[in-house]
Amino acid sequence: MKNVKAIIFDAYGTLFDVNSAAEKCKDKIGDKWEPFANFWRTTQLEYTWLRSLMGRHKDFWQITEDSLDKSMKAFKIEFSMRDELLDLYKVLSPFKEVQETLKTLKEKKLKLAILSNGTPSLLNELVKSNNLENLFDDIFSIEEVGVYKPNSKVYDMPVKKYKIRKDEIAFLSANTWDVSGGGNYGYQAIWVNRNNNIFDNLDFKPKLEIKNLSGLLSEL
Repeated sequence: MKNVKAIIFDAYGTLFDVNSAAEKCKDKIGDKWEPFANFWRTTQLEYTWLRSLMGRHKDFWQITEDSLDKSMKAFKIEFSMRDELLDLYKVLSPFKEVQETLKTLKEKKLKLAILSNGTPSLLNELVKSNNLENLFDDIFSIEEVGVYKPNSKVYDMPVKKYKIRKDEIAFLSANTWDVSGGGNYGYQAIWVNRNNNIFDNLDFKPKLEIKNLSGLLSEL
């Protein structure tokens, strides 16, 4: 990868394990904790896309609550667990390689930032709870533009802030639709394929496919 001046990371599923909230409650939820977590995440994403299409914006925390309520009903989980699951979602665990990889990238004097659907307060709490706040130059939230990924207005924010070309940004996401969104916008888009998934057919191929964030280090 050449001419990279900034590395931008998606947050949920890329830096932070979105299933970790439900996993920490698996003794209470039982064997269905993982399909429940996947359903919650899928519903959450569907709500962001549908609200963007309808022009009926709600912030990401409200959508997280709404999607949890549906998921708890679908999996017949006791409503008394709602607050516990939401509190755990605010402090999701990072994937194991995240901190060390970010430290190494920071030493290379590159701009490091998060670009996420999350609200500013949610993202700041997530970063601080995992002791990562000193590793990022910026945290970009879609709340600044009022529409969710993969709208091009979202991907435009780092370009405007850093006054660099689109192709001088390496963008990493574990979500194939997000990789396609950033890549079609003009980023050098990298797919973090943690679970050996198949890339979506969205007329875009990622610049690079890696198993986890540490796979980026040998490419810079």
